[in-house]
Amino acid sequence: MTDFAASWLDLREPADHRSRNRALARALSLHVGGLERLAIADLGCGTGSNLRASAPLLPAAQSWTLIDSSQDLLDAAVDRLKVWAEQADWEGETLLLVKGGKRIRVDFRRADLARDLDAVLGQADLVAASALFDLVSADFIVRFATGLARRRSALYGVLTYDGRQAWTPACEADADLLDAFNAHQRGDKGFGLAAGAQASARLGEALRAAGYAVLEGDSAWRLGPGEEALIAQLAAGVADAVQHTGLVDSARIDGWRALEHDGALVGHTDLLALPRRAT
Repeated sequence: MTDFAASWLDLREPADHRSRNRALARALSLHVGGLERLAIADLGCGTGSNLRASAPLLPAAQSWTLIDSSQDLLDAAVDRLKVWAEQADWEGETLLLVKGGKRIRVDFRRADLARDLDAVLGQADLVAASALFDLVSADFIVRFATGLARRRSALYGVLTYDGRQAWTPACEADADLLDAFNAHQRGDKGFGLAAGAQASARLGEALRAAGYAVLEGDSAWRLGPGEEALIAQLAAGVADAVQHTGLVDSARIDGWRALEHDGALVGHTDLLALPRRAT
């Protein structure tokens, strides 16, 4: 699976949290509101951002398993969560956190999602993932939906890239770079050819076919003043990805890269999938 630097995940975390679809967050909170405790598996957890954003929506007693292929990111997650929490203690290899009236048990697991999917799904009541599904293949999505349905787990998948970009200032090269970037997104990220911008649609289709009620909502980044560092790093990443495709002339990419972008929209979709009650 593709690894990401902790510094990039730290930089994007405020935009990620702000951009989550509020209607879907409320729907999740209502769905689990009557439960005393909840077990959550967070796939591709990075530095634990998904836990920090989602914990306030969930019951007072939570048990999280944070799963990533990178030990460096799992170690970073421990550090970030201990700073975030009001209280942090260890019980063996389980991190015990208290935050905002929530009692949160956190276990950490290094695993290759492409190879170990069935094992990492475990027996979670809720599977969570952030900025993951556009990286995986259509085959992985079908396998994932099948495994989820077998367990009747719910899914809260946020910030799946959906192919939209708009930059300020606008440039005539924007469309060509976007097409090339989206082509790059369909490359192999460790799961086979990625679903890219079609991931959310494919995931929703697979889950509906598996008997889920599926809700979707916009969670686009809308970046502007005060977010210059994130915009600059995002633009550099887009230009680098486009360069690798060979689909756009290097001089055209360099000209675009040289622009001082001061705003950006990057499209994302949030998805909440709930198992239908047996009749």
